[in-house]
Amino acid sequence: MIKLFLSVASVIALMGLVAYGQTSSTSTRVATGTHGTTETETTTTTTESTGTVTDFTPGQMMVLKTEAVEPVRYKFSKQVTYVTSDGRVIQPSQIRKDSKVHVHYVKDGDDMLVDKVIVTKDRN
Repeated sequence: MIKLFLSVASVIALMGLVAYGQTSSTSTRVATGTHGTTETETTTTTTESTGTVTDFTPGQMMVLKTEAVEPVRYKFSKQVTYVTSDGRVIQPSQIRKDSKVHVHYVKDGDDMLVDKVIVTKDRN
């Protein structure tokens, strides 16, 4: 009975980790050909996260309260798309503190650069 309980608890914990952030990676290999040609290697990691907006400056940064212990700070890439959960494009000014959002970002060194913000639920 205890083993069953521990198994179920482990599965629930893993599901929470998967829901917290989803990551996908793309990479290109560097190679030097016999004729002196060179290909460059590019590694891009894109991640998605969901949380509640605690601070927001359009075009600069957003802080989300997520399942992490501390709030998570995101910066914005040069082009950011803001949409509702049904895909309707909105203005950044429509996002307020306590809005529920889903962000799509690319990790660039220590920075997390958001390129898409999806408002998932109206404020309370």
